[in-house]
Amino acid sequence: MTANTITLDFDKLYAARLHAVSARPYLATALYALHIVESPTAPTMGVDKYWRCYVSPRFVDCTPVEELASILVHEVSHLLREHHARSDHYAHVHDLTGPGERLRMNIAADAEINDDAFGDGLVQPAGAVLPSTLGLTPGQLMEDYLGQFSLGWQTQDMAWLDCGSGADGSDREWEWGPDGADGLSEQQRAGVRFLVAQGIVGRPGDAPQGWRRWANEALHPSQPWRDLLGAALRAAASAPGVGEDYTYRRPARRSAALPGIVLPSLRRTPPKVSVVIDTSGSVSDDELGSALLEVAAITRAVGGRRDLVTVYSCDAAARIAHPLCQAEGMMLVGGGGTDLRTGFTKALRTRPDVLVALTDGQTPWPSQQPACRTVVGLFRRERQWRHDDPDYIPDNPPEWARVVEIG
Repeated sequence: MTANTITLDFDKLYAARLHAVSARPYLATALYALHIVESPTAPTMGVDKYWRCYVSPRFVDCTPVEELASILVHEVSHLLREHHARSDHYAHVHDLTGPGERLRMNIAADAEINDDAFGDGLVQPAGAVLPSTLGLTPGQLMEDYLGQFSLGWQTQDMAWLDCGSGADGSDREWEWGPDGADGLSEQQRAGVRFLVAQGIVGRPGDAPQGWRRWANEALHPSQPWRDLLGAALRAAASAPGVGEDYTYRRPARRSAALPGIVLPSLRRTPPKVSVVIDTSGSVSDDELGSALLEVAAITRAVGGRRDLVTVYSCDAAARIAHPLCQAEGMMLVGGGGTDLRTGFTKALRTRPDVLVALTDGQTPWPSQQPACRTVVGLFRRERQWRHDDPDYIPDNPPEWARVVEIG
């Protein structure tokens, strides 16, 4: 049988899907939501953001069922973790264009997924990209890896990699696009992610740490304050003198008037953000967990640039500053009384563009307005009180701070 006469072996592919569901039952909803599309022009197997999975009949014919199961889990992981949207956002923030950069995003997304994807019933496919393949530390996100490697000798054997637009946001000729049949709507895609996240949180012992982290973030309700913070970040980034730098990646338009001379264009980088987290005894563990999830959201708002976000844990004294890492690896120290003025003082020494305070509000506030934009996230309270002072009424946040409730 020649390549031109091979048709997709759906029975083999469905057997692979059943194997994948048996090995990863918490991903069953997502695996069955994928719509399989026979695509002779697809290199191997790839997905678009509408949850269509394009499969090469020849690839299925020459790949064992066990390996196909692992690849199905891999592809659906791209969609659950919304790598298409994250890649587009990263490209926009960092001014990246071209197929080479999209390949790099696909590689970084694969490294995030494959870090803990295999074993326990799933074999590792041939050529799977791991963090160790790139000489990088495991347990990080796609955005982290993108800042740590470039295309070169370590990636020369990965040029074939193509998981579709669902992995890197760049449309392929063999994809059906938004007007094609059998795609999931935005609401349906959100519903699938919600059900999978619920399944993981319900049985946390069955899922690796990366999936547990993803599920907690997926189930964390969208807070209005994130929109407020995003507006503050955009305003800070557009202020005169903030994040200004010159680049030759995109020549200035004035170059057209000067033949033979290439002028750099002015670009703006994301702003620096300092986050002060209230770790006093009046703040619960659940609220501290919520604070760490909000810190992860702030990181995404600045394009995954961990070097631009610094976190301070603060009760009556400002503790060690943490350049942002993965939220689950951050230690918050405290438990005493509250005085965020010390946290503000220490945070402002780094001259951030935006300062974010996450607190229950039971604290004295700085008397002077900081030189940067300030956002205060207040943990919601039905009633503010103290054991030693039943009549205690906390001071309201100052008028110069943008305030919104969290939780």
